Amino acid sequence: MSDFDSNPFADPTTTSPFQDPSVQQATANSSRGLEEFNPFEDSNKQTNTSVPSPVPAQSTQPAVVNTSRDAPPAYSASAAQAAATSAANEDLLRRQAELEEKAAELQRREQQLRNAQYNIRENNFPPLPKWFPVGPCFYQDFAVDIPVSFQKIVKIGFYLWLGYSILLFINIFVALGYFAADKRKDSPSGSTFVVSILYFAVMPAASYLCWFRPVYKAFRSDSSFNFFLFFFIFFFQCIVTGILTLGLENLGACGVINGAHVISNGKDEEKGFHVVLGVLMILMGALWGTLCVLNVIYLVKVHSLYRSTGASFEKAQAEFAKSVASNPGVQSATKQAASAAVSGAMSANQM
Repeated sequence: MSDFDSNPFADPTTTSPFQDPSVQQATANSSRGLEEFNPFEDSNKQTNTSVPSPVPAQSTQPAVVNTSRDAPPAYSASAAQAAATSAANEDLLRRQAELEEKAAELQRREQQLRNAQYNIRENNFPPLPKWFPVGPCFYQDFAVDIPVSFQKIVKIGFYLWLGYSILLFINIFVALGYFAADKRKDSPSGSTFVVSILYFAVMPAASYLCWFRPVYKAFRSDSSFNFFLFFFIFFFQCIVTGILTLGLENLGACGVINGAHVISNGKDEEKGFHVVLGVLMILMGALWGTLCVLNVIYLVKVHSLYRSTGASFEKAQAEFAKSVASNPGVQSATKQAASAAVSGAMSANQM
């Protein structure tokens, strides 16, 4: 090649391409391979000096899918489900307690029947001291005679009778004040005071016998006859307490009417005493009215329990007939009447 084609700006020392440092380094590293290379040798006989990459061994362990991210949240009961479960558990516990209570009641009654012939129950009411000339007349024990489910209602009846007796006792002193304050010649305050004493002497015992003992025996033995006896007499008891609330003259009770009369007719020199006494009499009437309302509520409550026990008027009639037929006095009177009729018939036939 002529010098005309040469690069005038090239370095004169690097005219040969093999003088490049990178080419010299490459030829130096592969000089041994070039010496052993034969371009005319059969290409099939060439040895492959490259080492094949090893195939990774397949794992025999089964693949485990990590589902921790996709797993549903842990189960937790909602508030409604927890409340329903709690209510169900409370209902079961309540029923279990009722069953245990009934079982204990049956066991107690069975034990009471077994020991009836060995355990003679002594009268304990009214609780009088031993030195008193008259002893107790009745046996009263709510825990022994009355079933557990009816003990509360019977005790309420006893408290009503006790409150009625206490009011009759207080009424005596209020009537005494009324008698002392009213100085009229034809004043009914004297009769009110005397009748109040008679009330306290008669009415507590009469009310105990006539309506409390029947309701006590009715719940003790589920007696329809005693239920009807209680309803009949206690209805009049409610009417009597309502009349005592009014405080009518000559009826032995201090109430609203005669209390207002004392306040209005008080003299100037004794106005303060009359006002205090009139307020006490009106307060006494309010207590009578409260007792009347409580009596009505108690009557309705006992009637609802009576309807739930399955009692009826037919059962009451059957119990009355059975009690009359089993009465020793009635039996002796029947025998005497029958013997008299037979003797009369025989004497008539002989004639």
